[in-house]
Amino acid sequence: MSGDLDWQRDGRDWPHHEASRFVEAGGVCWHVQQMGEGPALLLVHGTGASTHSWRNLMPLFAPYFTVIATDLPGHGFTSSGDRVATLPGMARALSALLNEIGVQPTLVVGHSAGAAILIRMALDGSITPKGLVSVNGALAQFRGVARHVFGPLAKLLVLNPFVPRVFTWAAGGRHSVERLLRDTGSTLSRDGIALYARLMQSPRHVRGALAMMANWDLEPLERELPRLAVPLLLIAAGGDLAVPAEVSVQVRDRVPGAKLEFVRGLGHLAHEERPEQVARIITEYARQWRALV
Repeated sequence: MSGDLDWQRDGRDWPHHEASRFVEAGGVCWHVQQMGEGPALLLVHGTGASTHSWRNLMPLFAPYFTVIATDLPGHGFTSSGDRVATLPGMARALSALLNEIGVQPTLVVGHSAGAAILIRMALDGSITPKGLVSVNGALAQFRGVARHVFGPLAKLLVLNPFVPRVFTWAAGGRHSVERLLRDTGSTLSRDGIALYARLMQSPRHVRGALAMMANWDLEPLERELPRLAVPLLLIAAGGDLAVPAEVSVQVRDRVPGAKLEFVRGLGHLAHEERPEQVARIITEYARQWRALV
């Protein structure tokens, strides 16, 4: 057995299994989840996560929206596709999926790198939502030494076919994953940790996350931020150790009309730690933007 996630085996008890389907679009076989009724709300996870990241938020939004979440290419149960791991590549691939399923989202929410993908799509005109929400958005390039280390290191790792398997063996254990998550400033439930551990045991998923790290370039996006015309809400957690809240502050100051909401006592995975609190903030702004009646 390869160790990669298999829907017939691993999908049986995946969160919201009953809401899942698979869609071919843009050269990618997508794992898509959908629930609820009303205007379309698109949820996009960050690097190394999957639809499971939204497991507690989706039912909170379902009474008001048609909620759509998907595993990004190379993540979870979605295939990798070709030349998709760059930011523009992810944006084009996700746009192809939306076209295939006939959805033009009224509201979009992205966590970490997912926020960057949605902003890229909005800047390119492939989505025209009434509002865009960034939850601890990774919207700034690595600075200083990190910029010269993490990108090249990820490139070396992803090019070596043995590394993802060694990495999953080392990091897939529950205690290792728990430490990794704790280093983001977040404290998750036992079930949440177990789901990340399952992902980290999949070489394909690890390879997909490393490919994103290796090919991610945010400088063009940073330059274009001032021309973002979609109303933007930035939710920043004070205890985020992965993407400092200062990044959201800087983006707020560069995007005309952008709003910033701080959540205290939470880390990078704030939406998994306190889904009710995050959902309440997003719903309030959705009403202000008339994305929700």
